[in-house]
Amino acid sequence: MKFRKSAVVTALAATAALSLTACGGSGDSGGSGGSSEAGGDTLRVGIKYDQPGLGFKDGETYSGFDVDVARYIAKELGYPEDKIEWVESPSANRENMLSNGQVDMIVATYSITDARKQSVNFAGPYFVAGQDLLVKSDNTDIKGPEDLEGKNLCSVTGSTSAQKIKDKYAGSVNLVEQGGYADCVTMLGSGGVDAVTTDDIILAGLAATDANKGKFKVVGAPFTEEKYGVGIPKDSDKCQAINDAITKMVDDGSWEKSVTSNTQGADYKYNTKLNPPKPEPCS
Repeated sequence: MKFRKSAVVTALAATAALSLTACGGSGDSGGSGGSSEAGGDTLRVGIKYDQPGLGFKDGETYSGFDVDVARYIAKELGYPEDKIEWVESPSANRENMLSNGQVDMIVATYSITDARKQSVNFAGPYFVAGQDLLVKSDNTDIKGPEDLEGKNLCSVTGSTSAQKIKDKYAGSVNLVEQGGYADCVTMLGSGGVDAVTTDDIILAGLAATDANKGKFKVVGAPFTEEKYGVGIPKDSDKCQAINDAITKMVDDGSWEKSVTSNTQGADYKYNTKLNPPKPEPCS
């Protein structure tokens, strides 16, 4: 993983600073962009800015489960909060951002896939999500994707989630697309659709916002598996250190505390058969 050094000083001073601040014995110090104060590096972490409960930016405050995981990993790598540089990482840009050195790692509901492994590496997973449904809290008719025959289902434009249900579970479901999941939830609240679909923890984060608490629930019948990993550049040497941090976060209770606090009020319980996950061996 390539990190940015602070202002260029003498070779002797730089060597001394590196020996004091480098994490896990790494001496790699490349990268682009600004710099931190003398005596330390910054860790550039890609997150989502618009996913409540996962990665959300409100002014200069960053919150959510992904953010908590990133903070924990950063601390274990030797980077306190004031050495983290948060960078917005839209889904379509993530591989390029890692390959081009714009970020050092990405923690942003980033599913581990073979296709993505062609250009980036992954540590983790730190969570295993599953596609699920969000319905009104008083709904008793929809218990799974098979119950959506003839009903209106919302997902985001460009997502394959809703089409997957139509193809595999409910051929007569009416698909409704919106620009964002928050728009889908608004339609659900007004009765414009009967359900919203995407990964369960994303739905839980939306339902847990102050405006939505008590109004919606995650059905709790996930029918896919999505392993969320920490994206890192191909040349990174931090995979094992990140895996160790994830394991420690699970073992000391911080992982479960974060999941619970970020989904509180959503009537959501993570799938205990899949979570907490064990990080996979680094390749």
